[in-house]
This record gives sequence, C-alpha cells and structure tokens, in this order.
Amino acid sequence: MTTTAPDTAITYLHLSEPEMIAAGVTDSARCVDVMEETLILLAQGDYRMAGQSANSHGSQINFPADPVHAGMPADGPDRRFMAMPAYLGGRFNATGVKWYGSNVDNRATGLPRSIHLFILNDTVTGAPKAIMSANLLSAYRTGAVPGVGVKHLALIDATTVGIIGPGVMSRTCFDSAIFQRPGIRHVKIKGRSAASTERAAGWLRAKYPQLESVEVVDSEQAAIEGSDILIAGTSTSPEGPAGFPYFKREWLKPGALVLAPAAARFDDRFLTSEEANLVIDYDGLYAEWFHENGPGVAYEDLFGIPGNRWWDMKEEGQIPAEKLVNIGDIAAGRLPGRTSDDQIFLYSVGGMPVEDVAWATEIYLNAMERGIGTELTLWDEPELA
Repeated sequence: MTTTAPDTAITYLHLSEPEMIAAGVTDSARCVDVMEETLILLAQGDYRMAGQSANSHGSQINFPADPVHAGMPADGPDRRFMAMPAYLGGRFNATGVKWYGSNVDNRATGLPRSIHLFILNDTVTGAPKAIMSANLLSAYRTGAVPGVGVKHLALIDATTVGIIGPGVMSRTCFDSAIFQRPGIRHVKIKGRSAASTERAAGWLRAKYPQLESVEVVDSEQAAIEGSDILIAGTSTSPEGPAGFPYFKREWLKPGALVLAPAAARFDDRFLTSEEANLVIDYDGLYAEWFHENGPGVAYEDLFGIPGNRWWDMKEEGQIPAEKLVNIGDIAAGRLPGRTSDDQIFLYSVGGMPVEDVAWATEIYLNAMERGIGTELTLWDEPELA
C-alpha cells in the first residue's frame, strides 16, 4: 500500500501598493459595502480581537520621554509601534494582523506618518496567505466606516459637507460620503494653515468636478453651521475646549450628521438630551477601552474620540445604556436609524482591526481572481515540524 506524503509547501501573495490599487483598495463605494457587512457581524458577535474580552483595539509600544539607553527613541507626537490582530467570521472567515510604526517626523522626509503592513492568515493552519502594503488599506477602511453612517443616518438630500481637519482621513471619509449622497455640491473646510487647507481644497475641486463650491473658512463654527454632514478629521484644535474640535449645539442645523473618526467635543448637557442621537461603531470597543484604562483616564487621553466620553457618562449613570446604539444594529434593521429630517446624529468611530481583516480579504480575493501580485515561497518543507 502506498501513501501520498502531505503537501507541506507554503506560498503567499505579496502585494505592493500599486498592486493593491490595481486590486481595488481605493474603491470607496465597495469598501462601504464591505464595512457594512463587517459592522453587522460585529453586532452579531461573529468576530475576535485581542485581549481576554476579544475587544481590544490592539497592543502598542510607546517610548519614554527621556530614554536612558543609547539608541532608544524618545516619545513624540504619534510615536509608537502597534499590532492590531483580529478574526472575522461570516463569509470572510479570516484572520490577520495590521502592524505599523508611527512617527510624525516622517513627514519631513516625504514619508507618511505611519507605515502599515498587513498579514492575512489561513484561519485553520495559521499559514500566511498574503502580505500586503496597508497604508491605503487602512485609510480607505477608515473612511468607509463613517460612510456606513452616511448611508443610514445622513439626510437623503444632503448637499453640504463641513470638514474640520482636511487630512487623509477626511479625504477618504468624504470619498465614501459622496458615493452615498451624490447630491453633495458644497464643501466648507477649516484647516490648521492657509496653505495646507488651500491645497486640500484644490484637491477636492480637481477630484470632484461636480462640486459647485469648495470654500476655505476661518473658523470651526463657519464649517459647522449649515452643513448637513460634518467630518471631524483632526485630533487637535486651537479653538475648542481641551484642544479638540468643538461642535456646539447651536451651530448644528436640524438633521445634521457628525462623523467623528477623530476628536470631537460636545456639551454634556446636549449629549444627555433627547436631541442627541448617539451612534457608535461597536460598543465592545468602548467597553474594553474603559476596562483597559479605568475611570481615572479621561477621554481626552484616548485621542478625544467622543464615544469614550459617552461610555464614561453611561458608566456614571448620566445617560442610559440604550442611548448608545451600534451602527451594525441599525444597518441590520434591528434598530431604527433616521426617522425624521430634524434628528441630529453624532457618530463616533474608534476603528477596529476586524475592518482591516475584512477589506484585506476582499482585496486578496480580487488579486487572486485578477492575477495580481507576486507569489513567494515560505518553505517547501518545514525544517522543524
């Protein structure tokens, strides 16, 4: 009797940034659909992330302000390394990890602040299926999660978008938004410097010729007032309390949707009122952040992401738990979204590695179907097995 030896060879697909683009990583409309699937699976519990609760954002390395060892970096703005692993079920049934280093000084040399890599694994064997450039992967899934909010919460006839902080995140967020609300015709931008803000305005005018006006404004109030959709795309602000963009209730028009994938501040009195409809990307993330950091850590220390403040208020008994609604439950039809044109929605987005897993899986399948990428060999036979 003869037996066939098992095939122990492992190969994986390497995808460069140009190959990721060819495989569809910048397709915002498709990414919104995939993120909607992801958020529904999250709300159903068909996922795992890091930590005992399976809800951790990830694990990061920080550096001391004054290192005593030669060669060790000093702390600085956005100075860290971070690993973000996750498993996502449903049709994805995939596992992977995003790994990146971040240093704001990179920009002085023409590099992006963070440099991302994603490893997609076989969920059964753990073998790598793909190693891919992940800056665009991360940027477009970050923009598409707010896009799910636009799909379900923005006014159908929305025409005006206000942007505070017109960086990469705001651009991918806007790209997702305009696919969901093609009637958008006007944009107001408040940035840090006149030169960079005008560059962002020029980019928008060139990319979206259907826009009738792209206006650079001189205050956050001017960007907020009259806007149907607002994008909070910066972690700092010289105008708002505690150095965060401030969305004063009186500035928000009836029907406004605030997308907050970065820092945003609201008055607690407004948050506790019936006027404020609070939506989060997933409650497990905020519960884990609260667990990891404890009530002694202010949400200002957690990047200013507003959902952390809302979770603190829930724990303090200031707002009922049912006021914090998962976008996945709205997308699945289990809970209502917008029911009137006057409702104001505030949507907090913390970002989760399951989203990277989902978009990476989609792009990997596209690449395999289209013959994109380079197949590399890990081994033909493992030396140690």
